[in-house]
Parts: sequence; structure tokens; C-alpha cells
Amino acid sequence: MTSSSSYHRKGLAALAAAVCVAGVTGLAPAHASAVREPAADAPWVVSLGDSFISGEAGRWSGNSNESDDGWSGTDRAYDPQTDETDPTRVYGASYENGCNRSDVAEVQSLTLDVRKLNLACSGATSTAVKLPENGGKPFKGEPSQAGQLQKAVTGQPVRAVVVSIGGNDLGFSDIIAECTKQFLKPFGGSPCAPDAEQQVKDRLPGVRTAVVETLADVKTALKRAGHRDGSYRLVLQSYPSPLPDAARVRYPGEKYDRFTAGGCPFFDKDLTWAHDDLVPQISATVAEAAHEAGAEFLDLSRAFEGREVCSKGTRQADLEHPPSGRTSEWMRFLTTGAGQGQLQESLHPNRYGQQALGACLSLQLEQPTGDHRCVNTPGRGPAAMELAASG
Repeated sequence: MTSSSSYHRKGLAALAAAVCVAGVTGLAPAHASAVREPAADAPWVVSLGDSFISGEAGRWSGNSNESDDGWSGTDRAYDPQTDETDPTRVYGASYENGCNRSDVAEVQSLTLDVRKLNLACSGATSTAVKLPENGGKPFKGEPSQAGQLQKAVTGQPVRAVVVSIGGNDLGFSDIIAECTKQFLKPFGGSPCAPDAEQQVKDRLPGVRTAVVETLADVKTALKRAGHRDGSYRLVLQSYPSPLPDAARVRYPGEKYDRFTAGGCPFFDKDLTWAHDDLVPQISATVAEAAHEAGAEFLDLSRAFEGREVCSKGTRQADLEHPPSGRTSEWMRFLTTGAGQGQLQESLHPNRYGQQALGACLSLQLEQPTGDHRCVNTPGRGPAAMELAASG
């Protein structure tokens, strides 16, 4: 049995350089026999936006530092018959341009009798979704997502369009990258929160405007496709916190094992700020944008509570403890380890997280129109998500 800690240590220098450009943005059930084909006239549910809804990190069933047997069974791209990995087994053709639409993406994880279309792309900002006449631009070789939506649903019934956008407009990845670099500085860094807090405060009004404009273009695209307002559900969702607060991290003392073992290289102050302030501020801004644009709001900010990277309530998989939706982390840890996938997958919902988000959206669409927040059930898997009143 080989530990990957040495791989992590070798990647320290690479991480400090590469994390600046990492896409820390963005249900094929566990048993294929559980899949039911939708009725021929079933309506569509379409997802638009960034990596948190495209399915980034869906390749992984939890996290592991032990490389045998496809990282202790966590790597869904691993084929034990050939002892090789092929990410297209999970991401399909979207792996080639980095959109990384996984087979367990939120919309694919729906349990409803609907047809499913995932147009989201990892790393997308609002300009990747907007219509060209309003500033929309091609992204990763693909045209405007709103334009793709219009073409796809013309003459087709639509039950809902769900959108995840705003994190990349805020520069969330750059903020997290700076926090990581500070923790990994060879001669000691300092928490990023004091500087980042002001950056976030300055940027959030622009994020709200961008999200409102994006939703307006989505509605325009649907109108042009023949769908009047009120004939479909438009849902805007926020982001689940990828990290616990400092009181719940299982690697105390701000030591390097937070990176080499846990994949959560952050100071205590930054962990608590990201969990208690940053994610709720983003969620509140997205909620305001939803209300202004006339969309429903699905609050996911606490959906992964107790399931975050390095949370005390979870454990990594090994050969004695296989991955499980009840005990594994639901977020991909931050890694540069050899064979541990792409850096852009870091701090995104993994397979269990994507399935949990699919359960949340299923519950939302089964309820009458309105705002809700989604939470998990401690000690149970992704299927046991619950809705509560928003606010």
C-alpha cells in the first residue's frame, strides 16, 4: 500500500504556482439498473452556468491518499481490468475542452421523470451564458449558453432551467488561491481574510448586476424559443461551502498535514472567514439577484455542513474503509498528487456532492414555486437531503 503524501510534498512548489490559474469555481446513480428512461413526451430540465453545476469533480467518490486500487476506489475513471484511468468515462467529450460535465452532474442526478440537458461549463462567468447581443461570448470553443438553450428547447416542453453563476465573476478562485499560497509560503505567510474581505465587499455589487442580467437573457432565450413566463421554473442556486470553520477541521494546529494529508491548506482564520462570512455573503447576493430577476432561489450554502473537505465528521477512504456517501467528504480536496486528477477539480462537489445537489433540485422542483434552502441529514447519504424555508 503506497501513501501519496510524498506525491503531495513534491507538488508543493507546483501548487504555489499553479493554484493562481486553477478553476476553483463549478446522477448517474451508483447502480445503472436504477436508471429509468423518461417518457417520450417528458419535459426538459436544463442546467446553465459554471463548474458547481457542470459536474466538475464528479470523477471522485470521496477522497483518498492511498494510491492502490484507483485511490482506494475513489477514482471512477479507473479501470481495474486495465489498471488505467480514462477521465472521459466520467466527463465524456467535455473533458477535451475542460467543461467537465460529469455523468453525475446535478441535472443528471435528478430523480424526476424528465429529460436532462447540461449546458454548464467549468470556469464560466456570466459572459459565457449571456446572449451575444448583450455581451455574451464563446467560452472554451462553445457558443453562448443562453443561445444554446434557445436552440435546444425550441418546440420542446420545458419544466425548469436551473442556473449557477456568479462565483467566477467574483473571482472566487483567485481569492482561494491567494489564501492557499499564504499558507504554503516557505517562510511563513499570513491569513488572507483581512485583504480578501474588502475585495469581496467591493466586487459583490457587480456580481449581483451580472447575475440579474444573465437571468434576463435566459428568460429572453426561452421566450424566443416559444416559452412564455410562468410556463417553466427558473431556479437560481447559490454555492455550498467547501470548507468547515476552524473549530471543525480535523487537522489542528495549522500544520502542513492540512495539505499533505487533508488537502485543505488554509489558516484557521481563513477557514472560519470562508465558512462563516464569504459563502453566506455570496449566497445573500445571489438571493437578491434572484428576487430582482423574478427567479426562484435555492440556497445551498449549508447543504454540505459536516461533509466539507477536512471536516471532523468525515474520513478519507482507504482499503479498509471504502468510499461511502455516509462517511466520505462530499467535496474534492486540493491536490497536486500524481494520478490525482486535475487541479481544477479541487474544492468542487465530488460524486456524492453532485448526487446531493441533484436530490436538492429534485425536492425544489417537487414543491410549489418558492425559495428554499437545502440541508443534509447527518450520518446518511446524498439521497437524504431535505428542504427548509429559505431565510
